[in-house]
Amino acid sequence: MTDPNFIILYVDSPVASAGFYADLLGKSPLESSPTFAMFALESGVMLGLWSKHTVEPAATATGGGGELAFSVADNNTVHSLHMDWVRRGLIIAQAPIDMDFGYTFVAFDLDGHRLRVFAPSAS
Repeated sequence: MTDPNFIILYVDSPVASAGFYADLLGKSPLESSPTFAMFALESGVMLGLWSKHTVEPAATATGGGGELAFSVADNNTVHSLHMDWVRRGLIIAQAPIDMDFGYTFVAFDLDGHRLRVFAPSAS
C-alpha cells in the first residue's frame, strides 16, 4: 500500500476557499475552477478543495470532521501565527495552550474545518 499524498476537503465555495488558503499559505493554487481548487504543499502533499455540491458520490458529512495540522519549530511561532490568524479574522476555537503533545491552538477555515498549529513537546 502506498502512503496518502492528497487531502481533499469538501467546501461550499472552492473559489472562496481557494482565496482563504492562498492568503493563509502564501501561495496560489495550481488549479482553480468553480468546483475544485488544488494547492501543492511543501511536504509534497496536495490539498484539494472540492465543492460539496458537486462531489461524486455525494458527501454525507462536510466540514469539521477532521483537522489540518501545521507543525512549527517553537512556541514563539505558535504565538506569532495565532496573532496573525486573529488579525486575519479567523475564528479561534482554542487559544494557545500547553497540551501533552506540545503547545497548540486551533482555528476554523470558512467551512468549519479545524486548523491546528502546534510546536511538538521536546522529547
